[in-house]
Amino acid sequence: MIKMEITDSRIDSGKAFDWGKTSEEYARYRDIYPEEFYKKIVDRGLCVKGQKVLDLGTGTGVLPRNMYRFGAEWTGTDISPEQIRQAQRMVQEKNMKIDFRAVSAENTDFPDESFDVITACQCFWYFDHEKISPKLYDLLKTDGRLVILYMAWLPFEDKTAGKSEELVLRYSPAWSGAGETRHPIEIPDVIYKYFEMEDHEEYDLRVPFTRETWHGRMRACRGVGASLAPDELARWDEEHRRLLETAPESFEVLHYAAIAVLRKRSVKMIIE
Repeated sequence: MIKMEITDSRIDSGKAFDWGKTSEEYARYRDIYPEEFYKKIVDRGLCVKGQKVLDLGTGTGVLPRNMYRFGAEWTGTDISPEQIRQAQRMVQEKNMKIDFRAVSAENTDFPDESFDVITACQCFWYFDHEKISPKLYDLLKTDGRLVILYMAWLPFEDKTAGKSEELVLRYSPAWSGAGETRHPIEIPDVIYKYFEMEDHEEYDLRVPFTRETWHGRMRACRGVGASLAPDELARWDEEHRRLLETAPESFEVLHYAAIAVLRKRSVKMIIE
């Protein structure tokens, strides 16, 4: 495994994490977006046939793989080589033609105006927004769209999610992924120099799990598999499995999802 530790003072108080450590679980357990999640994108005329789409922070390629059927030409990038390796493995198994590359969002080097749409699902807060904003502008064609997507469980309303989250916080007290409530996606001010908000929506989803898939989903989160030491992870694993013994074999977890669609501004508006 290629080590790709990330430290960012904005995230988990700077505790290091490495998605490569949990890429196998990520591939198995984080492909969980319901059909409605993708429908919200397609219904806006985005990521469909005739469009070239760049998916930043693609992980194991969840968005390109699930939206491939709508006919867009996809490229996916991620900072983690292990995540990209999993993405490439899965598209090869299904004979999909998706170009995956291991590179950070800030260091992509595609020609200007290469894409109709750029997506960022579950990852936008990781980026250096000052650096990436003009790059995204340049990569998009005239009238291109930046689509930011997010989904999170609601721990204060869903008992299973709340108890699982409490256990994560016992092992990773600085984990900043806890305590989610419904809200529009937060867009850094610098983005508005280059883009204008066209549309946003927030909506609830009930996502189905079994004990095993929910355990895997929690293990694949940043506060667990991507950051805990092996001995800590083993203890967390045992405790979480015990916690789920009282849960039904199959259940749903309440989530909310959000989409923000931003339109590329004109050059004149940027200069002003």
